[in-house]
Amino acid sequence: MKRIVDLSLEIYDKAPTFWPDPKTSVVQHLKIENLKYNITQLVMSTHLGTHLDAPKHFFDNALTVDKLDLGKVFGPARVLDFSDKGAGSQITLAELESISDKITEGARLIIHTGWDKVFPDDRYFSECPAIVPDACEYLAKKKIACLALDMPTVCGGDYVAAHRHLLNAEVVVVEGLANLDKLQSEIVLFSALPLKIRDCDGSPCRAIAIDGMSNAELAIFNAIIG
Repeated sequence: MKRIVDLSLEIYDKAPTFWPDPKTSVVQHLKIENLKYNITQLVMSTHLGTHLDAPKHFFDNALTVDKLDLGKVFGPARVLDFSDKGAGSQITLAELESISDKITEGARLIIHTGWDKVFPDDRYFSECPAIVPDACEYLAKKKIACLALDMPTVCGGDYVAAHRHLLNAEVVVVEGLANLDKLQSEIVLFSALPLKIRDCDGSPCRAIAIDGMSNAELAIFNAIIG
């Protein structure tokens, strides 16, 4: 049975983010009693909550979020189960090499660790599992299209090297997914479309998955998207 699963964290006033990033403010600007309509003012990081990294996030003269190939973040995606990973653990090169048959050129990969359950505790940012830099380099060399994960960052330690490996290869990185434990299929129809923010390094996403699709249905999407 097909169903839509919301994979996004909530955005709300004072929602936590990494310490050096802009702080979140969601406040009512106008009310119906003023001009007969409601409007809310939103101030936030482009990398708050469930969001997407464009190559410009780590390279000045690189592809921006408004120029991304949206096919990289929309289409069939494979869920990789790393739910045995705990605080401060690592996803290693050896672990990815052991499932190399699932990591193919153009693949959209979703890393499930269950770490979203820690949000909004401070540990969500400071103790999250990491995909180590040489594992990120491996994914980049495999020419995957998208790496999506339920941690707030690919790697909290050597985050520069990890991100640069992926983004230099124009792998789109989606961070901060939620509710991956609700998915029952290994392959789902995934969508994490960004806002079209001119010349920007990233964007919040409303990420979803359609679970329970048949192989034939997924093949149709692959044929359309290419």
